[in-house]
Amino acid sequence: MKGQNKLFIFIIVALIIGVIMGGVVHTQYSENAAGFSKNIKLLGTIFIRLVQMIIAPLVFTTLVVGIAKMSDVKMIGRVGTKAMLWFITASLVSLMIGLVFVNWLEPGRVMQLPKPAADAAGDMVTHSQGLSLEQFVTHIIPKSLFEAFATNEVLQIVVFSIMFGVALANMGEEYTKPIVRALDICAHAILKMVGYIMWFAPLGVLGAIAAVVATNGFDIFKVYAIYLRDFFFALAVLWLVLCIVGYMILGNRLFELLRRIKAPLLIAFSTTSSEAVFPKLVEELERFGCNNRIVSFILPLGYSFNLDGSMMYMTFAAIFIAQIYGIDMTLGQQIIMLLVLMLTSKGIAGVPRASLVIIVATCTMFGIPPEGIALILPIDHFCDMGRSMTNVLGNALATSAVSKWEGQLEDHGGDL
Repeated sequence: MKGQNKLFIFIIVALIIGVIMGGVVHTQYSENAAGFSKNIKLLGTIFIRLVQMIIAPLVFTTLVVGIAKMSDVKMIGRVGTKAMLWFITASLVSLMIGLVFVNWLEPGRVMQLPKPAADAAGDMVTHSQGLSLEQFVTHIIPKSLFEAFATNEVLQIVVFSIMFGVALANMGEEYTKPIVRALDICAHAILKMVGYIMWFAPLGVLGAIAAVVATNGFDIFKVYAIYLRDFFFALAVLWLVLCIVGYMILGNRLFELLRRIKAPLLIAFSTTSSEAVFPKLVEELERFGCNNRIVSFILPLGYSFNLDGSMMYMTFAAIFIAQIYGIDMTLGQQIIMLLVLMLTSKGIAGVPRASLVIIVATCTMFGIPPEGIALILPIDHFCDMGRSMTNVLGNALATSAVSKWEGQLEDHGGDL
């Protein structure tokens, strides 16, 4: 725990230094802000790429080993069913909270920002055209495992890993023991790498924060104060709901869980990447007492199907854009939008700025000018901080809850 606390302190210090550096550059050396941001952002890029390097092999090895060790296929079905019930319920609740609060607070009615240039969201609109049913299916089903590894298509790797793990589980433990053991060793070796990579996190945080502040300065908080205030208020309500449900299931151990995942939460908040903390989250959940087989099975699925913060943000942002243009949507239209977002968001989990792509596609579908995405692009980074941290919390609670329901949640004092 000493090492974890040191890392947490270093991240906090790096966060403060990053804000100060970015502020100084923006106010004193504004002519050099673009170059400074481009260069210092490399620190964040290096950290993210280091983590992305181990995401695919870690998901593959942990998921295959987790399923293969569940030699009882009924257990796989039971755990998978409980996980999907949690994911679907949590997604619907998250979408609904976003819908309720954006209609109640109406941030779009207050801001009255001018209409953005038509080409401001051109790139997003272009990318959103691939969200057809065919693209949805091809994004889920891998054509090649190696292609999925090369492009870090987590959802495709999950599909292959589940099928491979189930096949191994049905072949008998004695027959498959060597390959399962080899993959288990690989998984632990990758987790060992996580320890090394995480010590680069403070530099990554410093680079990411300094770049954003240097480019946009502090004025961006004033311009979008209402939007950010309302979004984070709705996000706080979602956190409250998740924590209440977590307390009902875990009891007082919820507070122990929150203490254990404080570093992953802060890294996700600072780097705007829930994927960046996946390996560390695996380790901390096992230290918390979750069964390693259940962690290996549930967590990769959660990163594809259980992005609570992103789900809430999509309804909030889509209705916000409608409000900006004075478009009144009926309750029926909003419920249909909610269901559409529920389905389409599952197909491109893990894609950079996936939420924005989905919002553009949804706006086009419901007659809302997709150019409105340009209104939220400048502050998407700050919103992404909140939703990335919420995604991590949701997946940690889901894994812990399923472990508890399965009677596989132990209290072993932090030993792996």
